[in-house]
Amino acid sequence: MRKINLFFLLIVAVVFFQGCKTDVNVPSNDPDIHYNGRIDMSGNAARMFWSGSSAAITFEGSSVYVTLKDERGDNYFNVIIDNDSIFMLHPDSSKCKYKLAENLGKGKHTVEIFKRTEWTNGHTDLYGFEILDGAKLLPAPDEKRLKLEFYGNSITAGYAVEDTTGKDRPDSIYTNNYNSYDAVTARLLNADFNCICRSGIGIMLSWFPMIMPEMYYRLDPANPDSKWDFSLYTPDVIVINLLQNDSWLVNKPDFPEFKHRFGTTPPSEDFIINAYKDFVSSIRLEYPSAKIICMLGNMDITREGSPWSGYVQKAVDELGDKNIHTLFVPFKGTPGHPNVKEQRSMAETLAGFIKNIR
Repeated sequence: MRKINLFFLLIVAVVFFQGCKTDVNVPSNDPDIHYNGRIDMSGNAARMFWSGSSAAITFEGSSVYVTLKDERGDNYFNVIIDNDSIFMLHPDSSKCKYKLAENLGKGKHTVEIFKRTEWTNGHTDLYGFEILDGAKLLPAPDEKRLKLEFYGNSITAGYAVEDTTGKDRPDSIYTNNYNSYDAVTARLLNADFNCICRSGIGIMLSWFPMIMPEMYYRLDPANPDSKWDFSLYTPDVIVINLLQNDSWLVNKPDFPEFKHRFGTTPPSEDFIINAYKDFVSSIRLEYPSAKIICMLGNMDITREGSPWSGYVQKAVDELGDKNIHTLFVPFKGTPGHPNVKEQRSMAETLAGFIKNIR
């Protein structure tokens, strides 16, 4: 009888312990989630707008899930497991739980979701992560020693970077900020980064009514009343890579935005230089101690004979700030937007430049 009781207790114990595999829910406001980018934390989910926005956790467990809801179902994310395995996630416009990894081995793991697409595709709400099977959420890693911030256009967004046809197709599946020079530079330097960008934007003229001086200060880029708190993130180095769209549009006097901004008279050289100085000064006002790199390239704004490098250099000279630098990346010499290889080359140039000025 005693043997039977012991056997019964052993079976119960095995069933009990198998049923007690620890699962952990990690809400969006958990301090051990490491976020990059301007994230709206005011609601019951972390709202991600900007290209390159990301969320990452470090954990123990065999499987991990994330719960997301996309505004329109138009965004794409990269999923990065242990800084290596990458696949693409396309969240739905309804709230859904997505499996990010399973059958992971014992020990520490990391998972990151990274927004490939632009804010014009809508925002994405992250409600939290779920870790299964012997799960344990580990502390977020220490803050990285270097923080970067970028202000740019389609080059910075990584527009059409993965369109191998060279046709610059607008389908957002070909846009991938992870392969843009700014994100690659951040990885080369082991840095955090914020990316404030929109394809087609300029400092004086854009292909649409908004210009960068009207957008740079926003948390929600679609809402002019949504103000970013600049004290939440203090970059060591700021990169401004703009004017490519201005360089095209100042030569289009019949373009509606040209008429709206300038009437019938093209902007003078002094006007262009002063507009650039004003924008750089507005960034300097927010970040008094940061090093600022006024960058151009690698599209045709830096082709041989272009006056735009001269405009930027003169603006920087007139500002007289020893912590404002210029970097002009040569024209890539191919049509369309930079591809993965061309973005990587630009990143290597920029990373080397940042090392030299620090």
